[in-house]
Amino acid sequence: MRTEPAGPAEADPRAAGGPQDPPGPDHDLRHHGDAEVRDAGAGLLDLAVNVRAGTPPGWLRERIAASLGTLAAYPDGRAARRAVAARHGLPEECVLLTAGAAEAFVLLARALPVAQDDAGRPVVVHPQFTEPEAALRDAGHDVRRVVLPERDGFRLDPGLVPEGARAVVVGNPTNPTSVLHPASALEALARPGRTLVVDEAFIDAVPGERESLAPRVTALPGTTVVLRSLTKTWGLAGLRIGYVLSDPATVARLERHQPLWPVSSPALAAAEACCAPDALAEAERAARRTAADRAYLEGRLAEFGALRRATPEPRAPFVLVSHPGAAVLRERLRAEGIAVRRGDTFPGLDGRWLRMAVRDRATTDRLVRALVRLGLR
Repeated sequence: MRTEPAGPAEADPRAAGGPQDPPGPDHDLRHHGDAEVRDAGAGLLDLAVNVRAGTPPGWLRERIAASLGTLAAYPDGRAARRAVAARHGLPEECVLLTAGAAEAFVLLARALPVAQDDAGRPVVVHPQFTEPEAALRDAGHDVRRVVLPERDGFRLDPGLVPEGARAVVVGNPTNPTSVLHPASALEALARPGRTLVVDEAFIDAVPGERESLAPRVTALPGTTVVLRSLTKTWGLAGLRIGYVLSDPATVARLERHQPLWPVSSPALAAAEACCAPDALAEAERAARRTAADRAYLEGRLAEFGALRRATPEPRAPFVLVSHPGAAVLRERLRAEGIAVRRGDTFPGLDGRWLRMAVRDRATTDRLVRALVRLGLR
């Protein structure tokens, strides 16, 4: 599996990276991986959704089930908020619990003032998760896209971001490219008068949570907002629980845009449980297993010369690969009982790209056997 850029991409003006204004071809910003499997019925091997397999663990299911006896009472998030704050070594006032990280994007979009001049428009760094841009546009913002160049492995170059942007949104590690940007590159985007939003939904799948800005969320110039999700590592997509880390004033401003009792009692119980020391140790072990399983997946995919990684060092629980006939390959894999995520709904990508979730070795071997049957080797 090659890592150098394919020839046709060099002719694509997007390969140069930088601002796109107007932003280029339309993309379905509301398409997500669950659409690949939602109506497929039982038996489809899911490599399209990035939730860790075999989750939630039994002990977490028991904690959630135990909370059901409290459903007659309104949710009380104080204990969960304290747990999250303690987990990150921050004051409670720096934590806002949300109904998944996706709610946080909506809150931010509503709280950010609409730019009164062209230079101040919010920037979304692509390719990345598309909900931040969708939420900003729904709230009336005129969004500018900065597309990271394919030839550089979609790595962040702070110099591509317009100096006057009042808000910048970037993922780390980034979905779908699996690039883990250095914390120093992210910090270079912080400045007075700017809100820097870093989506760290997958950072707990990185051993040691390397490059996280959570420890410095209140120490950088301007306003820094870090978003976290408990969905991916703990298998809680259906429960909807995440949180925001920022300075107290920003947290209070975002909270004013929430409805009353935005997070359910079962979700609060899960947040508190997942911040306990034993849970954090389990998450770290899971991150290390994921790294080993990802290396195995990379090695097996390297057997197919027509597949090419987006980045030589993927660090998230998924890999992004290109293939000249990706759209056809995706449908043929589906016929083999395997779902993978299309890449062309992400700004900055086109129909050559597919995202594949990291699974255990037996699952990867099943994928490889399907690729062999399809004549890729």
